[in-house]
Amino acid sequence: MTEINPVLFYIFAGMALGFSLMTVLKKNPVASAFSLVLAFFSFAGIYALLSAHLIATLQVLVYAGAIMVLFIFVVMLLNSDTPSLDFGRTHAVFKVMAALVSLALLVVFVYVFKHAPVPSAVGAFTVEAVAKAGGNTQVISELMFSEYVLPVELTSVLLVAAIVGAVALAKRHSRHAAVSHKKGAVDVTSGR
Repeated sequence: MTEINPVLFYIFAGMALGFSLMTVLKKNPVASAFSLVLAFFSFAGIYALLSAHLIATLQVLVYAGAIMVLFIFVVMLLNSDTPSLDFGRTHAVFKVMAALVSLALLVVFVYVFKHAPVPSAVGAFTVEAVAKAGGNTQVISELMFSEYVLPVELTSVLLVAAIVGAVALAKRHSRHAAVSHKKGAVDVTSGR
């Protein structure tokens, strides 16, 4: 296993945490989506440091590329410029409870990661077996298009269904807005 540069790791990890927080805390959904894209790029940097170049490339192409374009398209299609969660209007007790729950989860995650044993390679996919089969790309592509072809295709169907649902909701919302706008115009012209 190769040694990673701790300075680069902390830079990418800090960027990932910062952009993840910005994703949650931004009020504009488009700005949140772009923050998530930058968080995905930070994760790709961490994967590259771990010599997982295929996973880093897939992270950029699939998540930062295709899926985030889909998210941004749906967010802009729905025209949701209004923030859905306004932290300024929430009660102080809710804010304190959310902070305490987040802190407790952080403590649990740190404890689990510090005390969990590092698993050794289990099963048929040891380092030697993967190298003998032609490398990570060969093994992953064979698995995706043989044993896991149904979950991969079901995921694509799920994404298409989400797009169709978002378009249907946006069309219904715009149709109701147009009808209410016409009623308001008729009421103004009729003097009511």
